Amino acid sequence: MPPKRDPETHLPLTPALFHVLVTLADGDKHGYAILRDVEQRTAGEVLLSTGTLYGIIKRLLADGLIGEVRTRPAASVDDQRRRYYRLTPFGRQVALAETARLERASAMARATRGLRLGGVKA
Repeated sequence: MPPKRDPETHLPLTPALFHVLVTLADGDKHGYAILRDVEQRTAGEVLLSTGTLYGIIKRLLADGLIGEVRTRPAASVDDQRRRYYRLTPFGRQVALAETARLERASAMARATRGLRLGGVKA
């Protein structure tokens, strides 16, 4: 049995990498679908170029956070050039650890008197 990996060793994640993991948490996707989903989830605040996305995918594959899916959709809705990716169980642990880290940071900021919403006077 391989040694247990610690998700914390992968933190903090870049925002782009985090958004790709979050997108794949909802199911398998090919590259272009990942780009569209990240853009939709962030209301256009995060726009990934294909070069950035495929660099992220390469890193996530190497780190074992995602895997390439071998099964394919029906030929009528598939394009043979597409590669589909899936979040691995360890990738899910890393995404959850990053979510918890971001929640702690947000809570700390909200607890700071000068950063409370509505607490700053212009």
